[in-house]
This record gives sequence, structure tokens and C-alpha cells, in this order.
Amino acid sequence: MANVKITLVKSVNKARDAEKATVRALGLKKIGQTVEKTDNEATRGMIRKAVNYVAVEEN
Repeated sequence: MANVKITLVKSVNKARDAEKATVRALGLKKIGQTVEKTDNEATRGMIRKAVNYVAVEEN
């Protein structure tokens, strides 16, 4: 499967609790941190939930 790189680009301080939990579940803690996840529907759904806070780069 393909992978995607997900980077936290904006603070989640004033985000809703569900968005904060989604960003945390993606494994992101600090602004600028990048994680690599498999590209599947579950990951894509999480990205859509936190679209205002993350940047996505497809490999």
C-alpha cells in the first residue's frame, strides 16, 4: 500500500475536542511534527476530520 506523510501545521488549542482527539490519534503532538501512515480509508477519514490543522503529502 501507499503511504502518506501527515504534518501538523496549526495549533489545536481552540479546536473542538473531537478534532483534538483525531490529531492525537494520528500521532501528532507538536507543530511541525510529521508522521507517515498507510493510505487507507480510515486514515483518509481522520485527515478529513482534521483538515484545517494538517498538511498531507502523498508518496
